[in-house]
Amino acid sequence: MELTRIIINETSDSHIIFLKEVDGDRMFPIVIGFFEASSIERRVKNVTTQRPLTHDLLANTIDLLGGDLQDIYINELREHTYFAKLRIRSGGELIEVDSRPSDAIALAVTVDVPIYVADDIIDDVGQQ
Repeated sequence: MELTRIIINETSDSHIIFLKEVDGDRMFPIVIGFFEASSIERRVKNVTTQRPLTHDLLANTIDLLGGDLQDIYINELREHTYFAKLRIRSGGELIEVDSRPSDAIALAVTVDVPIYVADDIIDDVGQQ
């Protein structure tokens, strides 16, 4: 999947990102918080900050502990809530860490790793 659009709504707490299939036409929205939307937008626009922000901190921590963020995987949709995993390779082992999709996507954009979504989610919510 690729991030195709970020909508930051300055009059409400609902901000939306759109993910689209890399080799397809389906896309879907995810409602996220302001902090995550701002973090993602900063990365997309290559805006630098003087100090590391939360997603920079997490990326640096994974790296300094010898891990390598392989990708993120949005693996479940339950009661209108998406669930995701950070998939970290460390010592030859794949470690999956539970994450909100918004944080996972912000981290994926920070580190430039692939975003994957379970087929059943795309089948359920994907729009052309």
